[in-house]
Amino acid sequence: MIKVSINGVERTLDKSCSIGELVADFDVFVRNGYGITKDSIVEDGDKIIAVKKGKMVSNESLRKMLNARNGEYVTSSLENACVCVCGLGGLGSNIACMLARLGVGKLILIDYDIVDLTNLNRQNYFISDIGCYKTEAISKQLKNINPYVQIVTHNLYVDSENILHIIDNCNVVIEAFDNPICKAELVNSILQNTDKYIIASSGMAGYGSSNEIKTAKYLSRLYVAGDSVTEAREGVSLMSPRVNICAGHMANMALRILLGEFEA
Repeated sequence: MIKVSINGVERTLDKSCSIGELVADFDVFVRNGYGITKDSIVEDGDKIIAVKKGKMVSNESLRKMLNARNGEYVTSSLENACVCVCGLGGLGSNIACMLARLGVGKLILIDYDIVDLTNLNRQNYFISDIGCYKTEAISKQLKNINPYVQIVTHNLYVDSENILHIIDNCNVVIEAFDNPICKAELVNSILQNTDKYIIASSGMAGYGSSNEIKTAKYLSRLYVAGDSVTEAREGVSLMSPRVNICAGHMANMALRILLGEFEA
């Protein structure tokens, strides 16, 4: 006898068979968190999610897939978490997508700017987004990645006062501004007036070694990602690969904090 779970329904089988034989009307199959084909043979204890191509996956099914990949502790910790991303440029737009893929339950997204042609070399936008508010453009992408993430947007210029109300219920704040004055103001405001963790950036321009990008702990609640040297200037542009590497560092640090893991 073989016991399996298909879309949350327990079934008992007399003998082994392929997944295609069990659920012939479906096209995509995920077993224990990993994709398989119709010809794959089911085994005792398998947990299978079956979906049809082009059909919206339910929140329950998506959660089960994340849970199969990441485990209950990670899945539940992330779905109950809130992260605020301040700035939706090269760093923030990519970080927001990473956090949505992780299954972070709530994202607060802040930017007052619109998408323009110069953004497309490194920011997670498309030609069709030009002229749209960045908050609107990235929200649309996030809903296509994970429609069950709660998204709160603010089209405004952040200062040391209005940020405190916005981040009241979030766990982690991510500073993803271009302007160094705005960076410093945000970081100082968070550290001086809240008990929140904040992840900032410093140095990621050009095409230097990927290994120069690192995450360092500067204070008990401040982490900074980058090479701490290579700022954008004439002749040294912000470019997609290093910006994305830095964004990955920042998203991963947010993940670690949400799971109770901290750099030394």
